[in-house]
Amino acid sequence: MNPRLLLIDDDARLTAMLGDYLSSAGFDVSFAGSLAQGRTELEGGQFELLVLDLMLPDGDGLEFCRQLRSDKRWRRLPVLMLSARGEPMDRILGLELGADDYLPKPFEPRELQARVKALLRRTEPQAMGDEVLRFGRLEIDLAARQVRLDGNACDLTSHQFDLLVVLAQSPGRVLSRDQIMDALKGHPLEAFDRSIDVHISRIRSVIEDDAKNPRRVLTVRGAGYVFARKQDAEGFE
Repeated sequence: MNPRLLLIDDDARLTAMLGDYLSSAGFDVSFAGSLAQGRTELEGGQFELLVLDLMLPDGDGLEFCRQLRSDKRWRRLPVLMLSARGEPMDRILGLELGADDYLPKPFEPRELQARVKALLRRTEPQAMGDEVLRFGRLEIDLAARQVRLDGNACDLTSHQFDLLVVLAQSPGRVLSRDQIMDALKGHPLEAFDRSIDVHISRIRSVIEDDAKNPRRVLTVRGAGYVFARKQDAEGFE
């Protein structure tokens, strides 16, 4: 069965062009020209990914994304956000509110397709058996794609889960942003792209006892990030 995508954008010419392009690439694409229509589509169908414009006639895509992440039905739905503004702050806000990726307009349809495929790969079930990574009070269940702290499920997007797994599978090893992006098989880092930092901040807000003084995901200034081997003891390494 072809992956089902929902595209919420009020630009009729753009959606028609993207619909033809993505359909020819093997995707089943549905469209909505407003947030209200998009919500109706989500209520009535099952989608593997949402492509969401930032500015729509009946509201703000950022707020819509925030609402999706607060609803357990769509909390883990991958979201690729589009924006004609392309300002760094818009991108940072989108990622902070739960978007998995961000693409400024104008863009090449081929790049959109590549990013959609990358996001879908991250959410595919992996044949990893019942392997669970355990670090004191923190558990990372690879098969269930779930993170638990003290037995309670942590609210992470699919992209944030994969980012955490990359770090946790190399505890004690400093990984640069380029190494993390390469491991995620995502798009290359753009100049001054801070998306990794934004996602790390979101991860810390969920898995750390004190996000301002992290003991699990540590920053190595000028080098990257490291997942601590010891997290709940007096020290860390």
